[in-house]
Amino acid sequence: MFRWYNDAAMLPKLEGIVGRYDELNRLLMEVGDDYVRAAELGKERSDLETLVAKTQEYRQALTSLEEARSLVDSDDAEMRQLAEDEISELVPQVERLENEIKSMLLPKDPRDDRNVIVEIRAGTGGDEAAIFAADLYRMYNLYAERNNWSVELLSASEIGIGGFKEVIFMVKGRKAYSRLKYESGVHRVQRVPVTEAQGRIHTSTATVAVLAEVDEVEVAIPESDIRIDVYKSAGAGGQNVQKNSTAIRITHLPTGMVVACQDERSQLQNRLRALGILRARLYEIEQEKRQSELDETRRSQVGSGERSEKIRTYNYPQSRVTDHRVNLSSYNLPAVMGGDIQQFIDELSTRDETDRLAAAGVEEE
Repeated sequence: MFRWYNDAAMLPKLEGIVGRYDELNRLLMEVGDDYVRAAELGKERSDLETLVAKTQEYRQALTSLEEARSLVDSDDAEMRQLAEDEISELVPQVERLENEIKSMLLPKDPRDDRNVIVEIRAGTGGDEAAIFAADLYRMYNLYAERNNWSVELLSASEIGIGGFKEVIFMVKGRKAYSRLKYESGVHRVQRVPVTEAQGRIHTSTATVAVLAEVDEVEVAIPESDIRIDVYKSAGAGGQNVQKNSTAIRITHLPTGMVVACQDERSQLQNRLRALGILRARLYEIEQEKRQSELDETRRSQVGSGERSEKIRTYNYPQSRVTDHRVNLSSYNLPAVMGGDIQQFIDELSTRDETDRLAAAGVEEE
């Protein structure tokens, strides 16, 4: 279980949260016709509701536990036995509620509820790496389908044998970023390529970057910071694409970052998509910079999102998929490639929460 270094600090913190919740209820009664203010207060209250309910449950469990402990020294043997039985039930309940509340008190990533932009790029391995990138794209599509999320292709650079040099797509759905954010990093595949005549196992890689969708208000990009080039699409698309220059390439001058989109028939649509990808990349860079400044000493196994990390290996001859950050393996590779990656995401999420609890002053017994 988890123990706070200073248990006495927990209850006052909860009292403050409950006090704020009561204050919000009062303010909502007095807000009148100020609908904007009412919406702000209502959202804050909604964010606290689950924690307040859990706190009330925790208070009641603590009160019941204290009452049961007061009866342990009773002269009545039957009463003592009842008290001991109740204590044996209440202690695990209190510990469970403590852990749940501590998890809820951890600062939340403001990006967790957002849609995501996923970028997959072929790494080392030539055509086989591009084919693996396509396999990962298919895997994430199937995972999204399992979660009732929608997938929208933003940009793709294909090769002739069914692979991608690069594919960028958006995943829209509840808590998409909170689950997919652990997929950032280098994915490695070990298998015999279809192009290998002698049956030798090759190792190839693909890089995955998961970016939270952001809007113009959060990341403003001055026109003076970008150069926009328009050109004809190189892919299929009918006469409209052939005759008109609809593809867009945006260069962010301060960083040298380049984003290209050509899948839409409209130049405006490609421009909006490219700007959306650029904003997400710039936002991610800023978030990583802030996190580094806040916690330079912490080197967690998960959550760093460093692109250089080899985070997972897909070994086809052994039908094994291993996530190296949490040392977890699945021996059902076809299921994983079919979108069954929740076991890895759950383990990574648990490890991340454990590390953040430790950083917040909680130790594991």
